Amino acid sequence: MSIEIKGYTEYRRAKMDKEQIERISKALGDETRLMIFEAIGNRGRMNCGEIVELQGVTPATVSHHLKILLDAGLIETEKLGQFVYSEVVPKRLEEYCEGLRALVGRKKSGR
Repeated sequence: MSIEIKGYTEYRRAKMDKEQIERISKALGDETRLMIFEAIGNRGRMNCGEIVELQGVTPATVSHHLKILLDAGLIETEKLGQFVYSEVVPKRLEEYCEGLRALVGRKKSGR
């Protein structure tokens, strides 16, 4: 006997699985990480030195938080000369939102 759960089939077809959704949610759930992510997104890209200039962020903290954001797929990095720049991955955010919508069985609205 199988049980039909509304939205479950749609969720299973989503590009992002539940584990990935949890990883991104946890990555964005930290206040400092969210601040760093927001700053990178607003500027387009930032290097570690620029991120360290943010209030209350040390180099060790930046390194730790960037690794978590990178592991979650929310940012990507590129080395240019001696600097490593971080950029937000817009496609990953779209997949995350689609995954959340599928998880609760809602279709994308026009709003």
